[in-house]
Amino acid sequence: MQAIVGRVGDYQVRGCEGGDVPAVIRINAETLPEHYSDYFYYEILAEFPEAFLVAEVGGAIVGYVMARMEYGFSHLKKLGLSRKGHIVSIAVSEQHRGKGIGSFLMRKAQEAMAARGATESYLEVRVSNQEAINLYLKLGYKTSGRLEAYYKDGEAALVMATPVGH
Repeated sequence: MQAIVGRVGDYQVRGCEGGDVPAVIRINAETLPEHYSDYFYYEILAEFPEAFLVAEVGGAIVGYVMARMEYGFSHLKKLGLSRKGHIVSIAVSEQHRGKGIGSFLMRKAQEAMAARGATESYLEVRVSNQEAINLYLKLGYKTSGRLEAYYKDGEAALVMATPVGH
């Protein structure tokens, strides 16, 4: 059993375990148009478990965030490389939104990234997903680019980034 990393109201947030992945996949399928292979979730969990978190209430998983560490060109500086955290996916079941769960998951993932030496966090978000964009803006993310036809259905993505660990 993973240690609880925090609480948001009646919800507890803890590290994801292998047995949680099917619930994470279900939430992804219910809330997001893009899906990953089952193996991908387990790969992210093995690679960076500190930033693969789930939110649960009454024993049911209702949200998650998964991230990984990367090294490459900075999304915040004009030139140079950086150690950065990549928020690969975050989702909260619709009936549990608006309760601070997504913000809490993001902040805890960013703390894990900073503890691993990241200086920035970035993510991609559909240009039409205004609810998510508003959350990321509230958390200090700024748009650093746009990727045309990023998603399988042809929709563009905004690349958003923020400093972490400062």
